[in-house]
Amino acid sequence: MRSVFVHPLRVRYGECDPQGIVFNANYLLYFDVAFTELWRAAVGPWQEMVERGVDAVVAEASLKFRAPARFDDELELHARVTRLGTTAITTEIDVMRGGELLVAGVLRHVCVATDTWAKTDMPDWVRGGLSRYAAADATQP
Repeated sequence: MRSVFVHPLRVRYGECDPQGIVFNANYLLYFDVAFTELWRAAVGPWQEMVERGVDAVVAEASLKFRAPARFDDELELHARVTRLGTTAITTEIDVMRGGELLVAGVLRHVCVATDTWAKTDMPDWVRGGLSRYAAADATQP
């Protein structure tokens, strides 16, 4: 495994449900923040990719809840690319508090052409940037 991308995040009051814990749907928002920041660090601003005619859309998401996060908790979002396919990127994201795993998730993004929204090959410059945070065996046809 190469480098794991880590993004800090503090739970805001509005992200919590009446039980005082992070509402489950907000973890997908956290995953989006982690993926966007990983992308910025690895590839550059998202809009640059879009301006070059390619976008990446979520095709699949899964979450496994292990323990709750609460208001004002300081979390770390640990993201790593586990697969760089021809058209798709799979990313594992762990929501951590201290050393405790709270939520484990997987996102799969598919590259699409911005003019047609049809699936398209991942550009080499995207693949090259993301490889910094990719597992050694992540590149697969």
